[in-house]
Amino acid sequence: MGKDKKKKKEETESTSDSGPDDVTPPPSKKAKPNTSGSKSEEEPSWLLEKNRFVKVREYRGTVYIDIREYYDSDGDLKPGKKGISLTTFQWQKLKKIISEVDDAIKERC
Repeated sequence: MGKDKKKKKEETESTSDSGPDDVTPPPSKKAKPNTSGSKSEEEPSWLLEKNRFVKVREYRGTVYIDIREYYDSDGDLKPGKKGISLTTFQWQKLKKIISEVDDAIKERC
């Protein structure tokens, strides 16, 4: 009896080695076409210092104020990880408290 159980186990294991036959491969990722041309021509930007810029950008239909450090990649400036993107609401709020921030800076300097 022990031999019969062993044979059945071997048969079931050997049939599953190839995996399921109906597995479809994941869809391949396609690069998004650049239909609008160069973004830097469309985005208003201001240089703060060296490679730091303030830009007004649109992402997924929402306008952001992007304060970011850029890096040089083969002659092109590309946005880096260091920075912040503010919504227009956050930008308006920041503008309202600028004088308070200035006062706090004066106290510390």
